[in-house]
Amino acid sequence: MQKRLSTLCAALVASALLVACGKSETPPAQSAAPAPAAVTKIVVGLDDNFPPMGFRNEKNELVGFDIDLAREAAKRLGAEVEFKPIDWNAKEAELGSRRIDVLWNGLTITEKRKEQIAFTAPYLENHQIVIVTNASPIKGKADLAGKVVGVQEGSSAVEAIERDEAAKSIKELKKFGDNVAALMDLTTGRLDALVVDEVVGRYYIAKKPGEYAVLDENFGTEEYGVGVRKDDSELLGKLQKAMDEMKRDGSAARISTQWFGKDIVK
Repeated sequence: MQKRLSTLCAALVASALLVACGKSETPPAQSAAPAPAAVTKIVVGLDDNFPPMGFRNEKNELVGFDIDLAREAAKRLGAEVEFKPIDWNAKEAELGSRRIDVLWNGLTITEKRKEQIAFTAPYLENHQIVIVTNASPIKGKADLAGKVVGVQEGSSAVEAIERDEAAKSIKELKKFGDNVAALMDLTTGRLDALVVDEVVGRYYIAKKPGEYAVLDENFGTEEYGVGVRKDDSELLGKLQKAMDEMKRDGSAARISTQWFGKDIVK
C-alpha cells in the first residue's frame, strides 16, 4: 500500500511539473496596439500682428504667408484648421498646455527651443536685420554702442543679439509686444534701431519708402520651421509629409510668389 502511495505521489508531481512547463512555454496573448487617432482638427497658435506671415487685414481677417501654407497642409490632411492668436512670449506654455496643437508663424528654429518643441524641416531662411531711420548716423553694428535697440519680446531677435559681441555695448535692449509698436518708437526717436526678422521688416518698410534704411550687417541667418509638442510625432510626421508634397507639386512656390513676388521656400 505504501509503495502504491509513493508511486501515485510521484505521478502527481510529474504531472504538475509538466503543466508548469507547458505554461512557461506559452506567452500570454497581447492585445494589439490601438491605431493612431486620425487628425481631424489642428489649432494653430500665432501672433496676429506679424505680417506678412500672419496678421489681420483691413476686414479683420487673418491672412498671411504662413496662414496660407497651414491651410493648404490641413486640407491635405483632411483636417479642419483653427487659427488662435496667442501671446507669442508664452508660446511654449500655450503649446505644452494643449490649448494649441501647432506653432506656425515665422517660428525660428533654435537649440533652446528644441528643448521644448519638435520642429519640421526648415521651410524658409531668414536674417535678423537692423532697421534705422534714413537720417540715422548708424551705419553698422559697431555704431549701436550706447544706443537703445528695440526687439519683439519672445522673438528670436533677442537671442540673436545676446549671442553677438555688439550686445555688450548696447545701452538698452527695449522689448515690445509687437513690431508695429517698435517701428512707431523708431520713427519718433524713442528707439535708435530695431532688430527684426527680414521677411517682416522689409514688408513694413516697403510701405513707407524713403523713411527707413537696412544696415548691410545683420545679426545672423536663421531658419523657420513648424513647431509641435515633442510627444506629438504622429502630427509632426503628417505635417512634414504634406509640406514635402507642397514643395514637390509647386503649391508652396505659388503661395510664396503671391506674398513675396518670388519662390523663397527652402
